Amino acid sequence: MKALVLSARWEPRPGYVVSEFEGMSGKALEGSNVWRHPQLEVKDVPDPRPGPGEVLLRVCACGICGSDVHFYETDTNGYMLYPGLTKFPTVIGHEFAGEVVEKGPGPEGAHLNRGDRVTAEEMVWCGYCRPCRDGFPNQCLNLEEIGFTVPGAMAEYIVVPAKLCWKVDPIFERYPDTTTAWTVAATVEPTCVAYNTIFECAGGIRPGAYVAVFGAGPIGLAAVQLAKAAGATKVIAFEVSPIRQKLAHNVGADYVLDPSRTGAAEALLELTHGEGVDLAVEAAGAPERTIPAMEKAMAIGGKIAVVGRAAQRVPMYLERFQTRKAKLFGAQGHSGYGIFPSVIRMMGAGLVDNSKIVTARFALGQALEAIKQATKRVDGKIVVMP
Repeated sequence: MKALVLSARWEPRPGYVVSEFEGMSGKALEGSNVWRHPQLEVKDVPDPRPGPGEVLLRVCACGICGSDVHFYETDTNGYMLYPGLTKFPTVIGHEFAGEVVEKGPGPEGAHLNRGDRVTAEEMVWCGYCRPCRDGFPNQCLNLEEIGFTVPGAMAEYIVVPAKLCWKVDPIFERYPDTTTAWTVAATVEPTCVAYNTIFECAGGIRPGAYVAVFGAGPIGLAAVQLAKAAGATKVIAFEVSPIRQKLAHNVGADYVLDPSRTGAAEALLELTHGEGVDLAVEAAGAPERTIPAMEKAMAIGGKIAVVGRAAQRVPMYLERFQTRKAKLFGAQGHSGYGIFPSVIRMMGAGLVDNSKIVTARFALGQALEAIKQATKRVDGKIVVMP
């Protein structure tokens, strides 16, 4: 079958100490410190077959994530920008939906049948380590990640654990056009990342809250919609791309500002009548620029939730957090807590409408061109349709 495969050289930076785990597993805990000169290529790979507890899916749509772009982009020394868990070579792609073609042996796929339309979690949690047993699957100690350490969905077919699959029938009931439905179903995963950030990690908002979202990429656009659905009275988005600014308006942001032209903290304080924002979401991956503005514009009891990935340290003025009884939350992943079925229901009900954020579709043979297009950071969501 055809697939978009990423290869890179294992070449740890000078001074980076490779852990025993990394040396034995071939997985980099900090990809941006290990993988050099990444290369992407659409090529033929063996057809996957499901083993015990697994299902084979025909991929119908796969979105391009900022993480996929950071695989492709490098710093001046040729190291990829993505800072997290990785193992290459592998097929990339983790935002996807598809049709069940075959089930492997075992009871794990009892909830699925051939022909079911599903999406899947990207976090392959083990279920038996201490964090998993304590209810923290996104912090699994034995974590594998689809499209990061195991083959992903930028391909004609993919094998995934049956336990990760969720039916997307409500989405097809909402969108009678099949192409649109598959495209929207492929956006469940990033929307679940935003849901985990706002509600599970940061504890949600009260109806009537003021919310700021920095970065109007797909996760930021999902955060805007989720905040409005939860009852936020003002959602203020910050984005430099004119196309993404328009998309933020389209999905419900009350105000959309360009932080390169407007002082973000000053604008937030003005729009909230000096009270500040109850929740600020960092979805831009630029904390060195966004965190200082968030600090200045926090309401009493305000919260900052960080979901954008950035491989750098950021100075913070803790006195501001102490005097305002404020909090900062880190967010990773999307698994557990009923997140996937909740997001699928919200999409089926029209509370989240990601058909508005898809700006480009590419065939699988054009997947590398799709990645290059994503590096321009002008689109909402780019989807590959195998």
